[in-house]
Amino acid sequence: MLIYRVDEPRLGAMRVREWRRRALHSIGLLLLVLTGATAGLVLLNRSHTSLATKVFNAVWDGVNLITTLGDFTDFAKDQKIFMLLAMFATLLVGGYAVTTLTGVLSGDDVMAYRENRIMARKLENLTGHVIVAGFRPVGERVATRLREAGETVMVLVADQTLADKAAEQGYLVVLGEPGVFDDVLRHARLDTARVLVVTSTDANANLAITLMAHRLNPKLRIAVSGENSLRKELLESAGASDVVIADDLIANALVAQLGIDLKVAI
Repeated sequence: MLIYRVDEPRLGAMRVREWRRRALHSIGLLLLVLTGATAGLVLLNRSHTSLATKVFNAVWDGVNLITTLGDFTDFAKDQKIFMLLAMFATLLVGGYAVTTLTGVLSGDDVMAYRENRIMARKLENLTGHVIVAGFRPVGERVATRLREAGETVMVLVADQTLADKAAEQGYLVVLGEPGVFDDVLRHARLDTARVLVVTSTDANANLAITLMAHRLNPKLRIAVSGENSLRKELLESAGASDVVIADDLIANALVAQLGIDLKVAI
């Protein structure tokens, strides 16, 4: 799977534009050689055929020259000399094209640019997905169980290593630094998502993500972990639909393992 990078390396787009400029320049030079070869062959053609026929034959021979498929054995000496010069010009243009275009599109920044273009098209049609913010142990487990349940899972991360890990496991990934996480949420298609699960280990980050997500889509169901009842109230006021206090879950699980009825214990 690919990674959508919100803070896309701008150098990639610049390199692609530069490659296109050089490619157009090379094509222009080839057309210039073709035009020159055509004009020269027309002028050197001393046959009594019509001008239209001379032009057609000249264009045909010029294209053969550029594509290196020509057979010019029937040419007169002055035509052969002219074609030798045209061949040399074609070689120069071909060498220029090879040296200026080769390797421009093989850099990491260009690959990131291409990935973003592909991922942008995927995200445009995405709907009914579940978003998991964070891919540390808890987030990874949540994503795994959701996918096992048949959900389409998107992972939001701020770390390149975690993004690579999630992508290797086949998840849709949106990567962005904490400073641009509002843009990360916008690209995650919250408007068509079913649920957002916030699993960051940073309590303040969880609160901020919940608040931003609720602002972008007030109807979105948001599940997030909280540390205590006060944090739960803050998260709910920020727009969280479901707040899970980890310590309560652990305590309940431990008591349940002892076989003690929680109601009796209370």
